[in-house]
Amino acid sequence: MIHFGMPRRTAHAAAAARRRRRAPTPLPLALFLALAAILVGACDRAEPDGAAARGSPARGMSGAVRVVATTGMVADLASHVGGTHAQVTALMGEGVDPHLYKPSPGDLRLLQGADLVLYSGLHLEGKMVEVFEQLAKKKPVVAVADIIPAEQLRQPPEFKGHPDPHVWFDVALWMKACEAARDALVRVDPTNAREYEANAEAYLKQLGELDRECRERIATIPADRRVLVTAHDAFGYFGRAYGLEVHGIQGISTDSEASLRDMNALVDLLVQRAVPAVFVESSVPRKTIDALVEGCRARGHEVRIGGQLFSDAMGAPGTPEGTYPGMVRHNVRVIVEALGGTAEPRSAPPASAGAGGAEPGNRGTSGGLSP
Repeated sequence: MIHFGMPRRTAHAAAAARRRRRAPTPLPLALFLALAAILVGACDRAEPDGAAARGSPARGMSGAVRVVATTGMVADLASHVGGTHAQVTALMGEGVDPHLYKPSPGDLRLLQGADLVLYSGLHLEGKMVEVFEQLAKKKPVVAVADIIPAEQLRQPPEFKGHPDPHVWFDVALWMKACEAARDALVRVDPTNAREYEANAEAYLKQLGELDRECRERIATIPADRRVLVTAHDAFGYFGRAYGLEVHGIQGISTDSEASLRDMNALVDLLVQRAVPAVFVESSVPRKTIDALVEGCRARGHEVRIGGQLFSDAMGAPGTPEGTYPGMVRHNVRVIVEALGGTAEPRSAPPASAGAGGAEPGNRGTSGGLSP
């Protein structure tokens, strides 16, 4: 199963207040790194004849490779590829914004205990970069998006030379990230390489079908309505891959702020082109979207909120949206229905579970895997 390191969160105001109360207190970065160095050194001294000395990874009680992933999307890859040979823990759960996420003392313990650390990369987890650099001195730490060729990355001018990190919204690109997760597991645990390769091949086939499904469903939206307006600019790859014009109120990172000029420009666009719907995101406060709706209403154009999309985090564990394919299917259905296309049937089967079932767990506990 994938273990989620954070409590459930939603974008609603009441839930946001609960999130603030429940959120673990992050350590100052300097203290975090100092503690990390101390713990790594202590582990090395305490286990001179341990797994590192033998050239094979340390294992959990079950014998599985202990994988710590940052986001749910990365954990989903590790779960499907790792199968019964990997124990996967996700640091960031439902509704958590990876742009703003800071590691907690609990994260430190999980990361130090991992055999393999997987993160998305491209500066998505921007406040954890130095932590990854410190960990990489002692164990495999892999950014799965680094495998994607630079020419296939979006380079929006407003992001000042940095690539757009939201690559999972182009399913074909995320398939490359799956290959990176496979390769990392094979390097850490070559004994089970054949199973990792077989698991990856099976999951890549599923993702290929998902990519085709996205293209077919988005193509049912009338051409003049293929305009996607969201809280922040997370859907650029989605628009490029599946034929939508995308506009975000905030920039690529939620750490940026929307200007009044940006808001007025989006109101002009929505009014002039009679766009019927805009969308909130599960991991981003909806106040800017609500302001956009009010701005359109003041101009005589009624635009509705078409639904909630999953952007930087998946849905709740144990639900279809708590898997990467389920998250993508949910987004496509909500967008297509709101913009006038023909959505996939609601009875469509969810993505298949990983080798160990689909039971959500708690931070730091052991067990099998879920998708």
